[in-house]
Amino acid sequence: MNSVTSSWRRRRQAARTRRALDRALARTSSPTMRDELLTMANGGGISVR
Repeated sequence: MNSVTSSWRRRRQAARTRRALDRALARTSSPTMRDELLTMANGGGISVR
């Protein structure tokens, strides 16, 4: 049961992180900031849709 809970928590955290990144990308005012956010996300192992 513990592995199921851990897996669920990891998926939920990944979804929250993706949504936060999507919101940040939508609010960027410059292409440079967008590129920087994407670079940081890709370096952290976050999958960007």
